[in-house]
Amino acid sequence: MSRMFDPPHPGDVLKAYLDRCPVAALARHIGVSRVTLQRIVNGAAGISPDMAYRLAAAFGTSPELWAGMQLQYDLHAASKLERPPIERITA
Repeated sequence: MSRMFDPPHPGDVLKAYLDRCPVAALARHIGVSRVTLQRIVNGAAGISPDMAYRLAAAFGTSPELWAGMQLQYDLHAASKLERPPIERITA
């Protein structure tokens, strides 16, 4: 999987999928709380595997689409963190 440069948070993509559908209506439709879905849309929470399946069912996409967006976003965020040098293990 190639990494995107500065990928959007999956919540930004979800906003586009929502179009004119209120967050509360989608939340009811997929069986989650409005607060849970609003946190994703606002970028304050990520998309779990369960949520990926729910969104895929609601929008006719694949769960891999949503999970993949989350992974790309998380990997990009992790790439910006400082970490100590780690030597490669050799057998």
